[in-house]
Amino acid sequence: MSDAISFLAPRADVLVRRAQIVADLTDLLPPECLVHEARELVPFETDAFVSYRRLPLAVALPRTTAEVSAIMRYCHRYGIPVVPRGAGTSLSGGAIPQEDAVVLGLSKMNSVLEIDLPNRVAVVQAGVTNLNISESVSADGFFYAPDPSSQLACTIGGNIGMNSGGAHCLKYGVTTNNLLGVKMVLVDGTVIELGGKALDAAGYDLLGLVCGHEGQLGIVTEATVRLIAKPEGARPVLFGFEASEEAGACVADVIAAGIIPVAIEFMDKPAIEICEAFAHAGYPLDVGALLIVEVEGSEAEMDATLKDIVEIARRHGVKTVRECQSATEAALIWKGRKSAFGATGRIADYICMDGTVPLSQLSHVLKRTAEIIDHYGLRVANVFHAGDGNMHPLILFNANDPEDAARAEAAGNDILKLCVDAGGCLTGEHGIGIEKRDLMRHQYSEADLAQQMAVRAAFDPGWILNPSKVFPLEGRPAV
Repeated sequence: MSDAISFLAPRADVLVRRAQIVADLTDLLPPECLVHEARELVPFETDAFVSYRRLPLAVALPRTTAEVSAIMRYCHRYGIPVVPRGAGTSLSGGAIPQEDAVVLGLSKMNSVLEIDLPNRVAVVQAGVTNLNISESVSADGFFYAPDPSSQLACTIGGNIGMNSGGAHCLKYGVTTNNLLGVKMVLVDGTVIELGGKALDAAGYDLLGLVCGHEGQLGIVTEATVRLIAKPEGARPVLFGFEASEEAGACVADVIAAGIIPVAIEFMDKPAIEICEAFAHAGYPLDVGALLIVEVEGSEAEMDATLKDIVEIARRHGVKTVRECQSATEAALIWKGRKSAFGATGRIADYICMDGTVPLSQLSHVLKRTAEIIDHYGLRVANVFHAGDGNMHPLILFNANDPEDAARAEAAGNDILKLCVDAGGCLTGEHGIGIEKRDLMRHQYSEADLAQQMAVRAAFDPGWILNPSKVFPLEGRPAV
């Protein structure tokens, strides 16, 4: 395990009371909803940011908002840290626990509570998977737009915590653009409701504040989300370029021309080869970079949009333009892209970065990323949401070599600093977690951080919710 990123020291007064805390939680939950034996805690010691791990004090798996409220009321009373957890797919360490913390997992709260097609909304519990929402309404001609690559496993509660996006966020937006309301349990157990089925709500936009809160403002137990009617048709097209810089410049010019496809996904040559070997999607192997551009609408609309995009691509020396010819081919194209992280894991350990840059800086950042990786003697596969500049370089390394792991983390930090220096930000959809916590000062001034921490403290004065995450450990207010 790497020790480069530190955690808060466990609260001694909590550790010494572990047996009593477990006994008290046993009174609040049935046996099947509480995990406390050391061996059974191991699956909860980390998330998808597997370089770091801590064994939690206990794991609570409530089934209802009332049970969540009871747990939070108890933990607040005794100052016990709580780490919210969805499916554990966080790539920034957002769900990694610590020794004095109760992990509050929402996997048992996995029901679709209401489908309201006249109002085009669904009400779901926080443990419902992202993909399950779309599957619940697909037969009626609707879908839920945000589609992270982990959508088969990741849950709506985690999506809200990190403001997740996905390939189709270019047109339809990320979670915050598709979230209408939440039911949330505050740190002291109080249950509140924000927003609802209406398109707008009176008062402060607290819903906007909650989306992306990384489990530090409360525990979301239910969500009301927007449903969108399926388009008449959709068509992904492959555009192959000689080099990454040319593909990046093409993306910038497409968006600058006022053309908004449903998705523009980017792969460089290593990523193309990795994904093609796994999915056999028909990606061209004789190019240095690939764009997957999906358009939708009627046949005439798609033809007109593609004609404009092809003209722009030709100005950037496009080598290959390949339109899918069937639904099966389209599914394979997206299978390759959605499988990128898993396919890369077959050939090497990696860390997946998540920075966002202005599209005008995309070519520059891609070039500098390659230089940074070369400087550290590593390899990288770039696969990301190019349409909104949300980069995901996969830095390949040997996890069994501490020096190699340290180089990979250092390279990742340099890439994230590059994104900020280019006018972007530290995250697009993965959140800050522990991974980027110590880079927050590279993006924000002390005054900026103080204001954000004041907002956090207004919800959680004792800083017991996900306490080691998001903000640098130094300079926090005393609690």
